[in-house]
Amino acid sequence: MAELYHSPDGNARCRWAGTAPDFIDYHDDEWGYPVDDDQRLFEKVCLESFQSGLSWRTILEKRENFRAAFAQFDFHAVAQFDETDVERLLQDAGIVRHRGKIESAINNAKRAQEMVDEFGSLARFFWSFEPSADELGVPQSQSTSPASVALSKALKKRGWKFVGPTTCFAFMQAMGLINDHAVGCVMREKTEAARAKFKRP
Repeated sequence: MAELYHSPDGNARCRWAGTAPDFIDYHDDEWGYPVDDDQRLFEKVCLESFQSGLSWRTILEKRENFRAAFAQFDFHAVAQFDETDVERLLQDAGIVRHRGKIESAINNAKRAQEMVDEFGSLARFFWSFEPSADELGVPQSQSTSPASVALSKALKKRGWKFVGPTTCFAFMQAMGLINDHAVGCVMREKTEAARAKFKRP
């Protein structure tokens, strides 16, 4: 069982929520709640890709800068970025200046457009990988899963980049495709209630 963080408000939360000042709001208000908005889903894929090899705190601190740099993650706009934009982004100290990751975000925006043409929405595609309850292990006991491996393979087959199984698992945790809040976390029941009410795309 994952260890818990006992917050100043008296509630127990996932241990990672207590490791940085800005994590509690993210943990309580966003992480694990189901999302069907294509722009938010695309943003999260991109940010998880940028996180690869780094801490989530680094990305969260720079999130508003990323949004400004990448047209609020409107993938139709990002798909139009060219080499001039790549060079602009490489000079932007407010984001992670990694050419491969920047170029992959632009590539993935184009692939996202193709996916919308094929499936009707990104949400419909991503939510088709929601695992059944009996596939899930103990919360926060793993960094990949059969579903995240399958999602990674499906994305790569369609030309997406920087979308390995670990990145996909973190995406699934954050976007509510699974409820990975620790047992005993004050948010576990709240996110589960949100998932129960959520209309799958």
